[in-house]
Amino acid sequence: MQPPIRNRSLKSIAIASGKGGVGKTNVAVNLSVSLARMGRSVMLFDADLGLANADLLLGLRPTKSLHDLVTGTADSLEEILVEGPDGLLLVPSASGIGSMANLSPVEHAGLIRAFSTYEKPLDVLIVDTAAGVQDSVTSFCQAVQHVFIVVCDEPASLTDAYALIKVLHQEHGLRRFRVICNMLRTPESGRRLMQKLSSVCLQYLPDVLLEASAMIPMDDHLRHAVQKRTPVVSLYPGSPSGRALIDLAKQADRWSTGEIGLGGIGFFVERMLQSA
Repeated sequence: MQPPIRNRSLKSIAIASGKGGVGKTNVAVNLSVSLARMGRSVMLFDADLGLANADLLLGLRPTKSLHDLVTGTADSLEEILVEGPDGLLLVPSASGIGSMANLSPVEHAGLIRAFSTYEKPLDVLIVDTAAGVQDSVTSFCQAVQHVFIVVCDEPASLTDAYALIKVLHQEHGLRRFRVICNMLRTPESGRRLMQKLSSVCLQYLPDVLLEASAMIPMDDHLRHAVQKRTPVVSLYPGSPSGRALIDLAKQADRWSTGEIGLGGIGFFVERMLQSA
């Protein structure tokens, strides 16, 4: 295990997708756990407001959630944090509560401000956004340093991933996206998928930069891990999907934070409020 780096700037990553069902949360959970296993101080923010399930994939049972911050039954972010594998900190969202997916601007801003009260050392913040192009997704993607777009080998997934990239680029000025081709039956299907997405972006969004960051296969180990509510990188680290996700974490760990990360989580909050 590598020693933790406590004094470096915060690295922030958003995991997004054009549609649901592409394994976005599974990627976010396993990336977070892999970085925590490397000794990094990691916080996973389940920002899929209303349809949260990161806690299920981690086998955790939160007693409070973001809903408690919104309603005032919790006073601070620390009050709702849940510790997961290898010291990972989960910010649990609310599942099945429709109001969480339709927060007012005041409620949304107040929720984000709660993050500014957190003062403990933190190396990485990973934001598992909702699927689609709603305002909360674009706000989170603008506030972080690195944006992952998760896509699988289905026509609807490809179309919706392009739509999300188009909105983030044309309406919000984002240019660089890191693509994760997920649940692949063969390596060749991943290469074809990346080629199709790159081709359409090159034709219609020539200023967009796409980077193939991971090709994650679908295997029985991944399915079993989901059924056991345990990250595949913990249960089957030597499996094809486990190795791919661990390699993704090693790659992400090398990325620079740049000037955007110098203010830590407080600066992330400021950027969130500016884009909200």
